[in-house]
Amino acid sequence: MKRLMMPLAAAGASMFAAMPVWAQDAAEAAPAAFVPTADMVNKGDVAWMLISSALVLMMSVPALALFYGGLVRTKNMLSVLMQVLTIVCVAALVWFCWGYSIAFTSTGTPFPKLFGGLDKAFLAGVSPSTFAATFSNGVYLPEYVFVIFQMTFACITPALIVGAFAERVKFTPLIIFTVLWLTLAYFPIAHMVWYFAGPDFLHAAPDDSGLLWGWGALDFAGGTVVHINAGIAGLVGCLVMGPRIGFKSEPMPPHSLVMTMIGASLLWIGWFGFNAGSGLEANAFGALAFINTFTATAAAGVTWAVIDQIVHKKPSLLGAASGVVAGLVAITPAAGFAHPGTAIILGAVASGVCFLFVTKVKNALNYDDTLDVFGIHCVGGIIGAIGTGIVADPALGGQGWIDYTAPVAKAGEYVMSAQVITQLWAVGTTVLWTGVVSAVLFLGLKFTMGLRPSAEVEVEGLDINEHGERAYNY
Repeated sequence: MKRLMMPLAAAGASMFAAMPVWAQDAAEAAPAAFVPTADMVNKGDVAWMLISSALVLMMSVPALALFYGGLVRTKNMLSVLMQVLTIVCVAALVWFCWGYSIAFTSTGTPFPKLFGGLDKAFLAGVSPSTFAATFSNGVYLPEYVFVIFQMTFACITPALIVGAFAERVKFTPLIIFTVLWLTLAYFPIAHMVWYFAGPDFLHAAPDDSGLLWGWGALDFAGGTVVHINAGIAGLVGCLVMGPRIGFKSEPMPPHSLVMTMIGASLLWIGWFGFNAGSGLEANAFGALAFINTFTATAAAGVTWAVIDQIVHKKPSLLGAASGVVAGLVAITPAAGFAHPGTAIILGAVASGVCFLFVTKVKNALNYDDTLDVFGIHCVGGIIGAIGTGIVADPALGGQGWIDYTAPVAKAGEYVMSAQVITQLWAVGTTVLWTGVVSAVLFLGLKFTMGLRPSAEVEVEGLDINEHGERAYNY
């Protein structure tokens, strides 16, 4: 029996109806397909998921916008706010039009392991009377609730990318890139990692899942789908565009660490919806993801501050905020699997490795990742994704994996070495897929519309030239 894992995923009930059911003998008719009903929906789950969705949206606007905006120079602050805000708006509309269908269906497509079709484009067939699976047999959400929750993930992921080449990208090509990248990178990776038929259906259709889910990859809330995905795209973008004018030859300090601190704090609060909501139910596993998001992040923030004290003799606010984000990133794939104690270790390790990349590796390789999207989101995401294979081990207090191909889902036998190898395959697949897609898109835009403003515009600032406004008028 094929082994399948338990990362975040769910699917609408309308796509379940076409799935095969258990065959009886040739003389007997097949049993009726399982049909979810309204009495399988718990109002507590619905309330928690709607609150979680609002918290994740808050992570983009205003949290990420303020976090990034405070880190750039005054002349570019408004441009970053506008980029994040517009990406959120555009991504929400793309999700409605075709994103949900590509990510969370397996019909109408020649490659159901890689991406879904367009059967649910414009939310066709989705209504208040359709349902989406959770991770429990006989427990469902209204499908609109699941659509909303996943929409917020689709909004924040491309917004993360802009930090890698902030202060040197034109607005219109960036938005075109966002639409294409969501379609060709984010939606397929989300499908590969998170799509499966659901606990009440997978035993009858054991192959109805995304590629990486079928391999057994664990990603509770988006280490591969969100952070590695965005981090690699950011790295490719900053390499294609080249460094900012004055990079390493003139000071480029953050203009408002106060705003960055506010943004980081709101990110942490919103991340409880991001991680704890990814269990899709208001239950003990949501509480586990919540406390792990607390402990891992706290450990990462302290670790970065201690390293700052040792290396630079002064613990910096920027360093502590960076450590907090690194911890949040690292615990994301492991949030619902780890014990709070191993979550602390994972957060501390990720913080130290990210510190090394941000302060040493970036300088050594001389690439201008403006706001350290690669150094924190991709590197932290890789540490978290691989570390998930370790901390999920029940021998370390982890939750193991669930075999959904059993008619009633049950725990599977956990082999740490095999799981770590699976996690490595998931990381490699994400890096390769997104790296190639991002390179093609950035290069195509560079040699057609152009990605960078003129030198004069870049020196004067994007705020006044791209948007006709200033962040501050004194």
